[in-house]
Amino acid sequence: MDITKARERIESLRRELETHNYRYYVLDDPVISDAGYDRLMRELENLEKQFPELVTPYSPTRRVGGKPREGFATIEHRVPMLSLGNAFSEAELRDFDRRVRGALPGEDVSYVVELKIDGLAVSLFYEDGLFVRGATRGNGEIGEDITHNLRTVRNIPLRLKDAVPALEVRGEVYMPQAAFEQLNRSRENEGKPLFANPRNAAAGSLRQLDPRITAARNLRAWFYAIGYHEGVSFATHGESLEYLAGLGLPVNPYYRRFQDIGKVLDYCREWEAKRFELPFAIDGMVVKVDSLEQQERLGATLKSPRWAIAFKFSPEQAATKVKDIILRVGRTGVLTPTAVLEPVRLAGTTVSRATLHNEDIIKEKDVHIGDTVIVQKAGEIIPEVVAVLTEERTGAEKPFKMPEQCPDCGARVVRQEGEAAFRCTSMTCPARLREGLIHFASRGAMDIAGLGPAVIEQLLKAGLIHDAADLYSLKYEELIKLERFGAKSARNLLAALEESKKASLGRLVFALGIRHVGERAAKTLAGHFGTLERIMKAGYEELVGIPEIGPKMAESITTFFAQEQNKAVLEKLVRAGVNTEEKRRRETGLHPLEGKTFVLTGTLQEFTRQKAKEIIESLGGKVSSSVSKNTDYVVSGENPGSKYEKAVKLGVPVIDEKKFREIVSL
Repeated sequence: MDITKARERIESLRRELETHNYRYYVLDDPVISDAGYDRLMRELENLEKQFPELVTPYSPTRRVGGKPREGFATIEHRVPMLSLGNAFSEAELRDFDRRVRGALPGEDVSYVVELKIDGLAVSLFYEDGLFVRGATRGNGEIGEDITHNLRTVRNIPLRLKDAVPALEVRGEVYMPQAAFEQLNRSRENEGKPLFANPRNAAAGSLRQLDPRITAARNLRAWFYAIGYHEGVSFATHGESLEYLAGLGLPVNPYYRRFQDIGKVLDYCREWEAKRFELPFAIDGMVVKVDSLEQQERLGATLKSPRWAIAFKFSPEQAATKVKDIILRVGRTGVLTPTAVLEPVRLAGTTVSRATLHNEDIIKEKDVHIGDTVIVQKAGEIIPEVVAVLTEERTGAEKPFKMPEQCPDCGARVVRQEGEAAFRCTSMTCPARLREGLIHFASRGAMDIAGLGPAVIEQLLKAGLIHDAADLYSLKYEELIKLERFGAKSARNLLAALEESKKASLGRLVFALGIRHVGERAAKTLAGHFGTLERIMKAGYEELVGIPEIGPKMAESITTFFAQEQNKAVLEKLVRAGVNTEEKRRRETGLHPLEGKTFVLTGTLQEFTRQKAKEIIESLGGKVSSSVSKNTDYVVSGENPGSKYEKAVKLGVPVIDEKKFREIVSL
């Protein structure tokens, strides 16, 4: 196939896939099987691989997410994204109506009432019908650039049905209830902290630096307003919603128009009663003056428009008994108390557990085992205990006290000054082990290639490892018996483990997962003490005497190394041959990197970013995240971004990996 025919076929496939996406994700009316859709997608993927020059940002293949980004840039909103004022009662909503009619004396006023989606507000900009950038609300004036992540949201069209010159639309990205529950089940199985509600989950998913994580979170969007537009005009807000739907943007269908505030209230109460029937979370209704000309005359305060208000639903509550209070140990060792309840219907679901957060909350609310309590969901999918009905106590209730030992492993439990959380101090605690091993193997730590979460899960289930040191005792014969492990992958993992033994002391200290000790602090400790043995023996006073080590960090370090379980793991690491000494920098003469500032951009082939950074810093240089006139070198890999362009503009030397190797004498 020549490039002309390829271009025609690629464009045809994109249009067809866009139509199927719209019917599936927006209309909920698919006309093709999953297998048929997958065949079209595979054909498009193959053609784009064959003709990479024809790949565009709006292709359906771009929805799976790209490589992780270094950070979020900012976008200034062309029209400020204001937040809404709230009405929590019928009286407050009627006051809003009186203010509107008082500002528009003698005029007919109509309202459009919409569901208030509980998600993250976003602004998307289209040029000539193509999605070019998107941002969070931020402070209303400036938001974070999340364009790459928004492209992964399946029901957001990458190309509109009409090639409108310029259009900025406002909407809400949310996580459907089913996706939220599945995500939390997965996180609970992995020992990760749960998201409190779909709003938090959606916000956390959109603010991932790796778009592939966002793509896996099954997010959706509704659009409800136009911020800026060219080439079209409207008289009412309702007309603008119809226009957006006509362009292929998902618009929630449950909006209604009323002229009487009483009917507005009736519609709000109707949805308050049946909100839990929806497959997504809402926490109220939004009431807007329909006439755009009236909106303009009503204007806005510094924070909120005077022509719109959010009517917030009351939280749903129920009474039940606390059967027990149990503890869950999270990945960071935090012991979280949870109330086990007599099952009760609440917010459309049966609730049998509620969070109690920490011991201070339990004492403040005076919760005893056996108490009758009020639990509620106020937009929070994880219910909470809000009050105790002390008048119903019989005397058989039992107070709760946090244990001195971890319920999972028996290690000492500590509570640091100024914190509410109690923590297990053992790095071998079963509840913490999986996440601790993932951290140990990560790039910033021991950088063990091929040892990802799935492999760690296999090793744990097979009983081959019980702590980080056991990784270095793995044998080829054991690995090839595991599912999806062949001879090559087994040998590669063993080679990566052997290579990781050479990691710097700073990396090892960071890999241990000591609370409050990040990469920089780990390097500081390694540089100051020189050996792991000296770090282990350091006392509190000696630690706080180091400029970058504060009291909390010092206490955390001494507590960690005082635990016998941790000492046992460290002894095994030493016996395995893991490096425990800091390699001192050459002191003979001034090294060419001394005082030099580097910026890394693009994908490096021979080094990871972390490895290149370590080399630079070990030789006296500094790595910055941004280019300025004070930058000495920009090291550029494949697909460099805006840093490359800025370097060229400022006249900063741009070097490739070959030149970098020469400079650092590798």
